[in-house]
Amino acid sequence: MATIDELKKDLQIQTELMGASLIFATTWGVFSPREIDSGTELFLKYLAIEEDEVALDIGCGYGPLGLAIAANAPKGEVHMVDKDFVAVDYANKNAQKNGLSHAKAYLSNGLSAVPKDIQFSTVVSNIPAKVGKEMLSIMLHDVHRQLKPGGQFVVVTINGLRQYMKRNFIEVFGNYEKVKQGKDYTISRAIKE
Repeated sequence: MATIDELKKDLQIQTELMGASLIFATTWGVFSPREIDSGTELFLKYLAIEEDEVALDIGCGYGPLGLAIAANAPKGEVHMVDKDFVAVDYANKNAQKNGLSHAKAYLSNGLSAVPKDIQFSTVVSNIPAKVGKEMLSIMLHDVHRQLKPGGQFVVVTINGLRQYMKRNFIEVFGNYEKVKQGKDYTISRAIKE
């Protein structure tokens, strides 16, 4: 059994995401502190990114999605938001650790603190199963407003939320694409027309 002092030390994840070698400091209390979760891994296998992507990662945790995007978009800019200050702290620490100065994390409930004048080309989220339909509605409408025309909103959810996401994407964006369905997770995508 680990001592309390040992448990309080940062955990370290060394991994390759989207072809980029990344290192993450994590801690107990953030989502999936021991390893990159399988939803995120599946998601990143099917995400297409341009080198000048202006991206937003909603619910960034310690930063695996946002920083994988940043590593693949050296001429871009990546915003990472989370409502958990510990997650934001670690996402910023990890951006620094990986030399990704064009990625920054900050506290925001959905897009509430995201500057309104930014038009994103890609918005991503590993949507938690317990997000709640009210928050999801607000998020979908806010994302739609801040995506540039032709921009993509790509999410990974547990399979149980697949039909729900489809209905909501069609309602807000007028389109829906099931990018990939795995054993436990589905990747869904909508484009702002």
